[in-house]
Amino acid sequence: MGKKILKSYDYSLIIAIFLLCAFGLVMIYSSSMAWAVERYQVNSDFFYQKQKIWLLGFIVIFLLTAIIPYKIMKFTNVLVIIVLISILALLGLFVFGDIAGGAQSWYKIGGFKVQPSEFVKLGVIVYLSAVYAKKQDYINQFNKGVLPPLVYLFIVCFLIILQPDYGTASIIALIAGTIILCSGMNFKNIARLLIMALIVILPLAFVLKDHIFSEKRASRFAVLDNPFAEEYVQGAGFHLANSYIAIGSGGINGLGLGKSIQKLGYLPESHTDFIMAVIAEELGIWGVGFVVLLLSYIVLRGIYIGLACKDPFGSLLAIGISSMIGVQAFINLAGVSGLIPLTGVTLPFISYGGSSLLMLAAASGILVNVSMFVKYEKKYKDKTAVAKSDTRERNGNVYYM
Repeated sequence: MGKKILKSYDYSLIIAIFLLCAFGLVMIYSSSMAWAVERYQVNSDFFYQKQKIWLLGFIVIFLLTAIIPYKIMKFTNVLVIIVLISILALLGLFVFGDIAGGAQSWYKIGGFKVQPSEFVKLGVIVYLSAVYAKKQDYINQFNKGVLPPLVYLFIVCFLIILQPDYGTASIIALIAGTIILCSGMNFKNIARLLIMALIVILPLAFVLKDHIFSEKRASRFAVLDNPFAEEYVQGAGFHLANSYIAIGSGGINGLGLGKSIQKLGYLPESHTDFIMAVIAEELGIWGVGFVVLLLSYIVLRGIYIGLACKDPFGSLLAIGISSMIGVQAFINLAGVSGLIPLTGVTLPFISYGGSSLLMLAAASGILVNVSMFVKYEKKYKDKTAVAKSDTRERNGNVYYM
C-alpha cells in the first residue's frame, strides 16, 4: 500500500513547485541586497535569511498537507474551525493589527509579520469546495444550495475591504467565482448571483467612493498610458517607469545575475511586488520564460487534476487552488508590465513574504494530495475493479450496472 501511494505522487508537479521556491530564494537575495542596506539599514542578506526560515516552514507544511488525506477537510467540525478562526483573525486586526502601506492587515509577532487574509484565501477555497460538494443533490435550489455558503464569503471580503485591502478582497471574490462556475449550478442561478453581487457592490462602492476613487487610486490608471510623463515619473508613475527600465535593460539575455541597476534604490519593493522586473533585467527573457513556464505548468496541471478527479470536493479544491495561483500570477505580471494598475500582489512562490509562502505551502500540498488520490484510484482501484469483474464473469456471474 505504502509503495503504491508513493508511486502515485505527481513528482513533476512537486519538482515544479520546489524549483520555483529555490529560484525565488536566489532572486530574493539578488534583488533585496541594496534595498536592505539603504532602506532598512540591515545586513544585505537580511531578507534572504528570513525567507530561508519561511522556506523551512514551507517544507514542513507542504509535506503535512501532501500526506494527510485532503478529504478530512470536508468534515463539518473542520469547516466550523476554518470559519471561526478566519473571521476572528480578521476582526482582531482592527485591535491588534500593524499598519503598513495604509492598510491594517498584519499581525506583528517578534521580527515577523503575518497577514491573515492570505490564509483566508485558502480557507474560502476549502469551505466553498466542501459545502458545494455536499450540496450537489440540490445545487440548483437557490435558497438552499446556492446562497448559504456565500454568507461567509461576504463577511470575510467585507472585513478585508475595511482594512482596507481591495486587491486581496478582489482576488478572493475571483477565486470564489471560479469555484461557483465549476460547482455544477445552472446559468440561471449564476445570473441571479451576479445581479445580487451588483446590488451589494454598488451601494458599498458609493459609501466608500471617496476612498476607492481617491486621487491616489485614480492616478494608478492615469500612469498606465505614460508613466514617464513629467507629472507622473517622480510620483504615481515612479514604480512603473523603473519597472519598464528594468525590463527593457534586460533584453533577451539579461545583464547577468546580481547585476541589476534598478534594484540599487531606483525600483522600490524590488524583492516583493517587482521581483519579476529584476528577473527580467538580470536574466532576460530566459529568466522570465522559466518562471512563467513553471507557473503555467502548475496552474494547468491543477486544472487537469480537477477535471480528472471523480470526487466533487477534490475537483473543486484543485480548481480553486489552481485559479488562486493563476489569478495572483496574472495580476502581479500584468501590474509589473503596465497592463493593469498596480495592486501590491506578490508573485506566487517567487516574491519575498512569509504569509504568502506558508499559505502556498498548504495549498500546493493539498493540490499534490488530490493529484495522488486521483492517480492512485485510476491506477490501482480501477485495476482491482476490472480484476473482480473478470473473476465474476469466469464464475458465470455477470452483473450489469
